[in-house]
Amino acid sequence: MDDKNLSGFKTGDRFWHTLDNAAKIFPAIITREVTSVIRVSAKLTEPVKIDAFRKAVLKAEGRFPYYLMQLRKGFFWYYLEHLPHHIPIELDEGECCRKFEKGGLLLRFLVRENSISLEVSHILTDGGGAFDFLRTVLIGYFEECGVAVPEGFSYKKPNEKWSEEEFEDAYKRYFREDVPPMVRRSKAFHLPFSINSSPRFHRTIVDVSMEDIKRVTKEYNVSITVYLASVYLYILQDVFENLNPLTKMKMSKILRVQVPVNLRNIFSSQTMRNFSLFVMPEIDLRLGHYSFEEILRSVYHQMELETEAKLINKNIARNVGSEKKIYVRSIPLFIKSLILKVKFNSLGTSQYSGVVTNLGKVDLPRNVSEKINHFVLTAPPPNKMLKVSCAVVGFNNRLTLCFGSVARSKKFEERFVEFLNENKISAKSDLKEY
Repeated sequence: MDDKNLSGFKTGDRFWHTLDNAAKIFPAIITREVTSVIRVSAKLTEPVKIDAFRKAVLKAEGRFPYYLMQLRKGFFWYYLEHLPHHIPIELDEGECCRKFEKGGLLLRFLVRENSISLEVSHILTDGGGAFDFLRTVLIGYFEECGVAVPEGFSYKKPNEKWSEEEFEDAYKRYFREDVPPMVRRSKAFHLPFSINSSPRFHRTIVDVSMEDIKRVTKEYNVSITVYLASVYLYILQDVFENLNPLTKMKMSKILRVQVPVNLRNIFSSQTMRNFSLFVMPEIDLRLGHYSFEEILRSVYHQMELETEAKLINKNIARNVGSEKKIYVRSIPLFIKSLILKVKFNSLGTSQYSGVVTNLGKVDLPRNVSEKINHFVLTAPPPNKMLKVSCAVVGFNNRLTLCFGSVARSKKFEERFVEFLNENKISAKSDLKEY
């Protein structure tokens, strides 16, 4: 189906639109293990009152109609069609970030004791969009529980009218045909750990002192994201250097970490769909061993350069430019899906060694914050090549790291926690499956 015929088209209360540029890859690569599902969790100070929570979800549904969608298959592209069903509220007792079934909504809530989790398919939105929705539901829930929310606090209120800009494909809005695309990168090093038995995905939650990490990053004059990406590369280097000589010879000596960037902070857009790209700072071990300070300086400058708007435009040009080509649009979907799957492996995860994604610090009214202990962001389960990812979210004086892994070994997570503590950043984890 043609983009122009689908995007934003409405018939009565039903509407549908094409997948945004970032979402197009996911239907082709989703499996039982690689689910492309994001989870954002709030750990409350008291058990969840299910009736109040259900009322809050029902009120929020009307504010976010573009999230009540099902994935449909056209002849040339997948698309999203409005599905007027209520969002499922389930007991949180199964696998984390499990695959969504065909014909249903692409998001769900899971509740258990004092925990509320939103799981959403990356086809629908990214971590930023998912959290904005969760924030509306959480504030509505506490209002149902009798907590007054200050009138001046800015968030997407259930009684407000949504705007069409909230479901725009912002990648197309900022695509420029005259910008040259980014070049393809070389293959990167991947952790040589064996894979877990199915179900493979498990999580390790690490609590980090916000006060400590702010003190250290201030001394280095870098952001928390730059610091954590540098630690990730440093631990990867440590893993590589402890391999036997024969294994080292077979491995790529390029260590590269993918760091997603929320483009809403760079370009003007209110979209609630996917609008993020990534930068990939790297070190080349063919040049020798790197001290942590050398890695930190390198990552800082690489990220400063790659998050500049003009270079982000090159990334958008590469991604959007290919889908606009006539010969690409005319390829039937079953062939296109095979091509996208191959491209994901050859141009995707083969090019980076790990992921560090930072949602940032959560902003909530004080009287709501008092009712929440902490948040946890879980990135989509990594594939067999990538093995480990790290998702980060800050709240009050607590930074929570969530390592998602399909590897049998937890050496990477253990060494990461050790490094933070060795550098006077309090980091605690029992390193058991979460």
